[in-house]
Amino acid sequence: MSKSTSAIIWIAIAGALTLAAMASLTRPAAVGAARTVEQNASSSPAPYTLTYSKDGDLIPPLQYREWIYLTTGLDMSYTAKPSDMSMFDNVFVNPEAYRSFLATGTWPDKTVMVLETRGASSKSSINKAGHFQSGGVMGLELHVKDESRFPGKWAFFDVASETKATLIPQKASCYTCHMDHAAVDTTFVQFYPTLLPIAKQKGTFGSSYLKEAAAEPAK
Repeated sequence: MSKSTSAIIWIAIAGALTLAAMASLTRPAAVGAARTVEQNASSSPAPYTLTYSKDGDLIPPLQYREWIYLTTGLDMSYTAKPSDMSMFDNVFVNPEAYRSFLATGTWPDKTVMVLETRGASSKSSINKAGHFQSGGVMGLELHVKDESRFPGKWAFFDVASETKATLIPQKASCYTCHMDHAAVDTTFVQFYPTLLPIAKQKGTFGSSYLKEAAAEPAK
């Protein structure tokens, strides 16, 4: 065997060994990436199922802070006289309903929206201006769409404890307020900046909201 032939053989062997080494290095990375995807999927919150007690109470969704965040309001009031206490209102919705809204511009049956109230503070640490959320949860309310259970398809619940959300009577003013002024399907989508354009594109605004919007002065 000539020296040139021997050199060619050794070059081929070295190349094969290099490719094998590279394959062994990339394989664990691919496996690791797949495991990461699986872990992320398994860490997603399980779908929430509406579960009622015999007296009509609802077991609240304790995992709601893992849901889709929609918006935050500061000191919002639907009456002429605002509250003396400064508060933030955070709104969350279950992921299944959110994905459906993105596709249709309205809410599907079994939509669950959570209104979380927290106090607003301004003096702490390095803060010199503005407000931030502070302290624990001051209140929780649920807005639930259950078409087969409620006459108007939707109902409001006041969360009293980790295991009990009490039905707010249908005669309460919150029902008529949402019916008369909400942008989409009795929900105040006009205050949800990420969803308002979708409802406009899909043409799902309610007639009452369209009349109010038309009467508003130009910005």
